[in-house]
Amino acid sequence: MIAETVCSALSAAGLGIAAVTAYRKRFLAAARIAAYALVPVALVMTGIVDWVAGTAFSPTAWAGFGLLGAAWLLFASTRAVERRRGGTRKERRQARAAQRREAAAPEASAPALGPSTRPAARPASAPRTKSADDFSDIEAILKKHGI
Repeated sequence: MIAETVCSALSAAGLGIAAVTAYRKRFLAAARIAAYALVPVALVMTGIVDWVAGTAFSPTAWAGFGLLGAAWLLFASTRAVERRRGGTRKERRQARAAQRREAAAPEASAPALGPSTRPAARPASAPRTKSADDFSDIEAILKKHGI
């Protein structure tokens, strides 16, 4: 009963402010204020206010919100611990298996003949890239504009 009265008073006050705004010839703002002023009455008429008022003063509802918060904290903390450890159990097992494979034959990737005494061969001449063409286009545009 009190919630309905408060919502009705808020709507009446909002409509009064909208009327004053419209009197000042600010019709768009007045329409927007009137729209906001009608929301509390609409909530009362749909029954949402009764539901919210019943939920706000219900110990069972507050216990439910507390359990939701506890569940969220558990999810967040387990995720944080998982990140610190380096992933899930499956990911850690796969990482350990990959380390064992690498440790089993570390010389397998080394060259069989040892280091070479010859310097590495360089390509004869690299073909000219298109970036020079791009710069010539840019230069032409700048010259056209006198820069």
